[in-house]
Amino acid sequence: MLIGSVAVVIFGITLYFVFSEKLNRSIASIAGAVAMLVAGMLLGFYTEEQAIASVDIETVGLLLGMMILVSLLEPTGLFQYMAVQAARFSKGKPLRLFVLLGSITTLLSMFLDNVTTVVLIAPVTILICEILGMNPAPFLISEALLSNTGGIATLIGDPPNVLIASASGLTFNDFLTHSLPIILIVWFVALFLLRFLFRREMAETPANPDAILSLDPKAALEDWKTARRILVVLGGAILLFFFEKPLNISPAFIALSAAAAALVWVRPDIRKTLERVEWSVLVFFTALFILVGGLESAGVLHAITVSIMNIGDANPLVLGVGLLWLVAALSAVVDNVPITIAFIPVIQELGASGVNITPLWWALAFGAGLGGNGTIIGSTANVVVASLSERTRSPITSALWNKRGLPVMLVTLVVTTILYVLAYSFLRQ
Repeated sequence: MLIGSVAVVIFGITLYFVFSEKLNRSIASIAGAVAMLVAGMLLGFYTEEQAIASVDIETVGLLLGMMILVSLLEPTGLFQYMAVQAARFSKGKPLRLFVLLGSITTLLSMFLDNVTTVVLIAPVTILICEILGMNPAPFLISEALLSNTGGIATLIGDPPNVLIASASGLTFNDFLTHSLPIILIVWFVALFLLRFLFRREMAETPANPDAILSLDPKAALEDWKTARRILVVLGGAILLFFFEKPLNISPAFIALSAAAAALVWVRPDIRKTLERVEWSVLVFFTALFILVGGLESAGVLHAITVSIMNIGDANPLVLGVGLLWLVAALSAVVDNVPITIAFIPVIQELGASGVNITPLWWALAFGAGLGGNGTIIGSTANVVVASLSERTRSPITSALWNKRGLPVMLVTLVVTTILYVLAYSFLRQ
């Protein structure tokens, strides 16, 4: 009892410092991991060997490989080029621009990290809105929400999916056949709901609609040669993801191999390329693995599993729906990455006890991805767009996000729950 309480307290204090912004997120997670390891060694429930074994190298490798590819593609201006092209195609019509920017952001988020996508698209969105004389807040909020939603569709679209795939053995194709169809419907629901919630802003006439046509997309695309090469490598990596099971290779191996091929082909300034890699995110993930490993060794996760088993014995479908909503609620107030890492061993232990956990992995993915839409701190992408909006005359506030993001979260969760129940027999496979 004492051991479990100590582990929970350490984990709770770490999350407090991580999300209260009193410390840098990576520093707080490292401090928490060290505290968990020290407590484990003193009380005899956690060792250095166990801590090292708790780190999921597959997840870290996949993230690192994709981050290197993005760091090579980022300075080419390809993302900005796509945003400017969308702006020109909209001809200054707010609704058309809203749909185009949201669609591009979602499409990119299916294959790239959500945070990277909004970091690249949001500044261009702000520029376009300033030229048109419009409030960028509706566009920025929608981009973050649609990015979070679309990222659930593929294995590499959202960090929780990467974690889940590594732990469960689900493949890239599994996400395309099981998650993509459901998320496609949910995405359209989210888009129409956002259109309704921002109907007043979309009905406004831009102050200078013709000015958007003066933007030159070619000026944004600084290095087409490099962009083309990286796209070829990225396309090859995605193709290999389809055949990972027949070829018996892991997604991490594919991502790291693609990164190596791109580096050899492009031959960039390696120092600048590595500077753009989000090392703090990788450190954050590694420390969280160690923290959750401590919870598992202390018996905390086993106690949670025993409690959940009572629900599962009554009705496995109820267990899946309950998990979906529980994870979503937690992800709305705590970043979905630690929530996912914490629930993975719980689901694995349920599987060891004889429960069919395949549908539970999908419930975890849907809950973690959609729950982050509920609040301004629910996902890192939300925090990024809110921070960028502070440069504008209409910064995004928590109150505004709650009025727009929370309804989207609740409605999409209801739709997802209905689809989850209807497709439950298929999700069990």
